[in-house]
Amino acid sequence: MMGEELYAAEVTARGLAGDRAYALIDGSDGKVVTAKNPRKWPDMFYLRAALAAAPEAGSKMPPVRITLPDGTLITSEQPDVHQILSKVLERDVRLTAAAVA
Repeated sequence: MMGEELYAAEVTARGLAGDRAYALIDGSDGKVVTAKNPRKWPDMFYLRAALAAAPEAGSKMPPVRITLPDGTLITSEQPDVHQILSKVLERDVRLTAAAVA
C-alpha cells in the first residue's frame, strides 16, 4: 500500500517507529502481500495506509486507517476489515499486526 507523508518520526534500533506495523497476509500461501509482485497484487498502490495516531515507544501500536480506491476509509479495528480488503483485492487476505521484537 501507499503510506503516509511524515513530518517527524522516531528512529529506533529497528528503523522508523510504526513502519511496517501491519501486514496483509495472503490467505492462499500465508506470505506477506507485496506490491513487488504486480501480477498477483496489481491494486496495492490504489490503497493508502496511515496510522491513526503517532506511535509511542513502549505503547501498543495505534490502529491503521486504510483508504480504499473509492475513497472509503476503514480501520484495522473493524470486525469486517479482512472481508473488505479481500473484496477490494479480489483475493483472500488478512490484516495482521506485526509482532513486536
